[in-house]
Amino acid sequence: MRAPRLPAWTATLTWKAAVFIAVMCCALAALLGVLVHVSVTGQTVNDSREKALARLTDVTRLYEAGEPLPRFAGIDPAGLPSSLRALAVRGERGTMVTDDQGRPTMWAAGPADGRALAVRVDYTQSAETIEALDRSILGSSVLAIGATLLVGAFAVTRVTRRLHLTAQVARRISAGDLDARVADPRTKDPSRPQDEVATVSGALDTMASSLQSKLQSEQRFTADVAHELRTPLTGLSAAAELLPEGRPSELVRDRVRAMRGLTEDLLEISRLDARTETVDLAVHELGPLVERVVRAMRASGTETEVRIVRDATVETDRRRLERVLGNLIANAHKHGAPPVVVTVDGPVVSVRDHGPGYPAYLLESGPQRFRTESGGKGHGLGLTIAVGQAAVIGAQLVFAEADGGGAEALLRLPEYVALTDSRAEG
Repeated sequence: MRAPRLPAWTATLTWKAAVFIAVMCCALAALLGVLVHVSVTGQTVNDSREKALARLTDVTRLYEAGEPLPRFAGIDPAGLPSSLRALAVRGERGTMVTDDQGRPTMWAAGPADGRALAVRVDYTQSAETIEALDRSILGSSVLAIGATLLVGAFAVTRVTRRLHLTAQVARRISAGDLDARVADPRTKDPSRPQDEVATVSGALDTMASSLQSKLQSEQRFTADVAHELRTPLTGLSAAAELLPEGRPSELVRDRVRAMRGLTEDLLEISRLDARTETVDLAVHELGPLVERVVRAMRASGTETEVRIVRDATVETDRRRLERVLGNLIANAHKHGAPPVVVTVDGPVVSVRDHGPGYPAYLLESGPQRFRTESGGKGHGLGLTIAVGQAAVIGAQLVFAEADGGGAEALLRLPEYVALTDSRAEG
């Protein structure tokens, strides 16, 4: 039988700190309570014992003088504990606390002609004092534990709140927001003492700044290289057109076109990385827009089937959406197998082929630049651009394995709802 799984909140640092503080407070309160109880009880019992023995000494003198005994004394009185009576008969003196007719009583007994001469002292007040002390110890312990928990929870929450902020910033950085910073005020003033959380926050900010600087440097280098290549490639393309017809000139023109396409892709990726792209939003019918993209691609000799299950109106940048769909369809024809089917189901467009499917690395972490399956053609830039352009227009692009085999890309667009339609439905 499996043990029940604890709730997720029990794994938090706040919960663990609260449990630790509570356990330590309870242990400390119990230890102090026992020490105080034992000390006060021992002192109270000793005082009552001394008082009882002093009375026994006075009563013994009265007994030896043949004078009458007071009411609290007697020879073998009723209620005297048998063990204390046996002790007195043996010629020794002793004391004992018992319950005599519902009242706590301190007995003191000594020998008297082979019998037990005993006195009793009312122990009620002493017992009530000890009980009141125990209640005070318990009440003060509860208050102390509660106050300590509140103070401890406040202190721990301040620390965990800063840790949560650091974790959120780290997640934002991993998602691509390189401008995110913790900006802990303790790290801004060098003269201010820093705790461990401030040290971690400062290290994260330093790492983010260094990473941002390196990535920006790489982006600038890529953009500069791609930009500088455009001029010689333009000249090379013009020169290739002047070559006489034949197989060598066709190969040259093909390679020049490939290099020009790669250069344009690099420039587009550089712009996407720089996050400087602006969108031109407009309302479009999704079905006709998809059909127009497919018709344009048929000119290159690729056959693509279009299925419109349910058309939808979307608010998007038409040019960027066509770029995304074009790249997805081109990738399906290049790396997949026919038939390639584009399906419109509401604001969701799926592009499916019947090939071997997407590689494992792509399904796990998304497309990567200049990485394709061994033996495959391409530079891995088409899907990278599709993901970047989809993010710019606020769409969600997901890569998955299709049911029955093959690769499937799902593009979910923000659906447009007219205010007049929503009011009419309401």
